Amino acid sequence: MATPNYGYEKRQRELAKKKKKEEKLKAKASGKRYDDPDAPEGQASDEEAATGATPNSGSGSANPA
Repeated sequence: MATPNYGYEKRQRELAKKKKKEEKLKAKASGKRYDDPDAPEGQASDEEAATGATPNSGSGSANPA
């Protein structure tokens, strides 16, 4: 049985991360929302999670009173 090539596997993971990051930057630059195809349904994107925004939140204030 052949031994695993951990260096190759690590490089492939790094390339996948780099590609995903570039796709996010490209989507952000074009003004579109990036939807992660690997993320499970119902979870917020990284940007929404960081800002605490929800897709249906309006521009109104949190305390209307």
